[in-house]
Amino acid sequence: MSLLFTPFSWFQCPNSKLARCLQYLIMKAFKIVLEVMEMIERHIEFYSEGYKLDGTVYLPDDYKKGEKRPAIIPNSGYQGFNEFYPKLFARNLTAAGYVCLGFDYRSFAKSEGEEGRVILDEQVEDIQNAITFLSLQEEVDSDRIGLIGWGMGGSNVVRVAARDNRVKAVAALNGFYNGQRWLRSIHSYVEWNEILKTVKKDREQRVLTGKSQLANTFIHYPLDPETADYVEKELAILSPFGKQTVLQFTDSIISMNAEEEVKNVTVPLFIAHGKDNLLHPLDEANGLYEAANEPKELYIINGKHNDFMYHEHEVFQDLNEQLKAFFNGILTKKEEDRKVTQLQR
Repeated sequence: MSLLFTPFSWFQCPNSKLARCLQYLIMKAFKIVLEVMEMIERHIEFYSEGYKLDGTVYLPDDYKKGEKRPAIIPNSGYQGFNEFYPKLFARNLTAAGYVCLGFDYRSFAKSEGEEGRVILDEQVEDIQNAITFLSLQEEVDSDRIGLIGWGMGGSNVVRVAARDNRVKAVAALNGFYNGQRWLRSIHSYVEWNEILKTVKKDREQRVLTGKSQLANTFIHYPLDPETADYVEKELAILSPFGKQTVLQFTDSIISMNAEEEVKNVTVPLFIAHGKDNLLHPLDEANGLYEAANEPKELYIINGKHNDFMYHEHEVFQDLNEQLKAFFNGILTKKEEDRKVTQLQR
């Protein structure tokens, strides 16, 4: 089924909170109709280091009981949540025969966790625990699991793949992979030094009080104008989005270096990045690609950061075709090779 649906291209109204809410409700209604017809959803919960995380298992609509399918976990970026990008990717991947698991990191949406706590190392733990949970599902072949990471989630999945041999293929999309380099590159020299002072002061406060200070969501993670416009239209009206974040988050960015850890990734790696991405510059993808082992692939998206992230957008569909070809060549081929081996015995 193919319905042309590009939100806001056909519905124009004054730029007000009410108008944006109406636009969102119309978009949501269309998406619900389409998704009900194209994939099966099962609400789930699992634990990550003591916190109950909220999520969804997405199944192909042609799934038959007893089958063991390859599976993919699409992971959100900064301030992302399951109902948005993981579900968007799952819609395309289930149509290709994959089981998907989408979930919300600890401290976000309906998942348990300390208010405003966004720590990259903890999100890596959440993904590893999601793999364990997914492996236990009766529909899943635990030997054929892949990961997708969007935006900030790109570094998360690279780091998981470097540490966890259950991951058989990994895709990092529009991310940044050396936290200190990226954060410094988007701030002036004066701003960077102020950030270092703030982080140092918060580190001292955590030692003395056990608490990190809550701050504005984007105090150290400024959005470029194009991304800010998309966020305002698509995400800002949603209740889980835009909550205050602890300053320790910035500390966790500075210490993150997926570009170094990618040297330990031995499974196929797919890197995709918008050629005009101003939030996370293309140099981040190039640096990761250069540091990575073979087999690896770099795909340049004809877009920015998330201007194309709508189901029917041509650029998004092109990206999905690339992702399906990548995962099919590994996760599907693995099963075909196994069947050939069994026939030869």
